[in-house]
Amino acid sequence: MSFFENTRKPVGFGGKLMVAMMNVGHSAVAQWGLQFLNAAPDAKVLDCGCGGGVNMKRLLKKCPQGIVKGIDYSPVSVEKARSLNRAAIQEGRCVVWQGSVERIIFAKDWFDAVTAFETVYFWPDLPQCFREVYRVLKPGGTFLICNESNGDSDKDEKWTEIIGGMTIYKDAELKTYLEQAGFHDVQIHKKKSWLCVTARK
Repeated sequence: MSFFENTRKPVGFGGKLMVAMMNVGHSAVAQWGLQFLNAAPDAKVLDCGCGGGVNMKRLLKKCPQGIVKGIDYSPVSVEKARSLNRAAIQEGRCVVWQGSVERIIFAKDWFDAVTAFETVYFWPDLPQCFREVYRVLKPGGTFLICNESNGDSDKDEKWTEIIGGMTIYKDAELKTYLEQAGFHDVQIHKKKSWLCVTARK
């Protein structure tokens, strides 16, 4: 297994290293993307594919009276996200679960917002995952997708060759999948090779 496979599902020491690198490396794109999320101070937010938990920390800051939950299928990521957000977990404002976006363990119509940073590339059945996100969002809730690669560059192919099971989607593809899942008001933002998409239930 190549070290880069750890971007998909971090395992072992290489995984711990990758999660730490991702927390730092994806910082700029995540901060840029978060400006497109209008979340109330008391919002309930779910971060899907939460990785090392750094974006959960940002969301807790953005929603100081809110609740932020995270889900990731890598035990290494879950462990890192829990340790990074330990204080908020102890306050009862944060929880991190190991699990799949294909079957989100939370109740329907519960979250005001769902976020996905640098993760939809690896979701196994995108239409099913988007339907699950739609299910757990409240009516009027927002789904925010933030990717470092927008599929418009030849460099993107290099990554999909290195990392098994990775698909880089163009904005139009994501828009189609989102609308098929029931979302509307799909907004697309781009900067350099970055892509941020918001959609509403």
